[in-house]
Amino acid sequence: MRGRVLVAGFATRHVAQSAHRAGYTVYAVDHFCDQDLAWCTEDCATFDEVAELPEKIAELAACHPVDALVVTSGAEDIGTAIPLYGTPPRKVERFLDKLEIQRFFEGLDVPVPPLAGAGRYPVMIKPRRGAGGWRNTIARTEEELRRWEETWPDVPYVAQALVDGIPSSVSCVADGRRARAIAVNRQILRGNGERAHGFAGSVTPFAHPLAGAMIACAERICAASGCVGSVGVDFMAGEKPWAIEINPRFQATLDTVEMAIGESVFAMHMDACRGVLPAARPAARRVAVRRILFAERDMRLSVDLAPLAPRIADIPWPGTEFEEGNALVSVYGCGETETAACADLERNIGAVRKAIGV
Repeated sequence: MRGRVLVAGFATRHVAQSAHRAGYTVYAVDHFCDQDLAWCTEDCATFDEVAELPEKIAELAACHPVDALVVTSGAEDIGTAIPLYGTPPRKVERFLDKLEIQRFFEGLDVPVPPLAGAGRYPVMIKPRRGAGGWRNTIARTEEELRRWEETWPDVPYVAQALVDGIPSSVSCVADGRRARAIAVNRQILRGNGERAHGFAGSVTPFAHPLAGAMIACAERICAASGCVGSVGVDFMAGEKPWAIEINPRFQATLDTVEMAIGESVFAMHMDACRGVLPAARPAARRVAVRRILFAERDMRLSVDLAPLAPRIADIPWPGTEFEEGNALVSVYGCGETETAACADLERNIGAVRKAIGV
């Protein structure tokens, strides 16, 4: 074993699984503690509110001494006595605020959708803090903007001019001064309803004419950010590569990146934290796709989906209750081409739907 790591955040399964595959002994603090998180950890603790995280981390570390703490979304700015492998809280705080990200991009002179002036529509409304994009919305009129403000009355936001393009991202690793891109991904969004812009999956690699430009831009952004370890940059691939956000943590695309390149992102993260970056960007060996399925109604899962692994992940325990619209399970597809990978995905989605009877 390479060492003992504690992975903490709202959702940790993808990181814990990668660490386990890389040979680490893994512990986790996670909101869900799904079945497959239990499979790859020695112990895991749940929490309800993010404010509970520091205490939960301390409690688990007291029971199981660990060598390193690795954080995911929700835990990026938590300080503990455990050696942190990732971007320090004093640096990460800037990139948890989308207005600060806007200013950072503008200072680097990279293409970024400009902040919209008063009365200018359409605009993309985004909370200044938060991940996953589920509260992002397009406001085409003053009335639609007011409706969003009434729904989220205490949420500060930014309003950017709307740009066309394909949601995408570049996964990088950085050592605080340099950065290396390891994959380009197409992001799958939910596409409808109140959470239309919420993350719903990814395809790796994303073969696009702007892929090279996005790689160069992402490496420059990540190097200038001072971030350490796994870092991602979101783009809209349109008339130019519009930089949207920087994510100073492991990204939800980790699964498809690892499946596509056949290498450990967690191992690269730990190496980068020690100042070692890959000599070159890993070549994609296949196309991988992940799709998150959401509950179509309020429901209680009455079956065990575990036999469908490894075609699925984030596997809930039988008896788990879901509200309509909540994430139910992740499903994978893999193939030599994107067409083949998507066909594999559809077969696996069919198996899940058959198992749960929908």
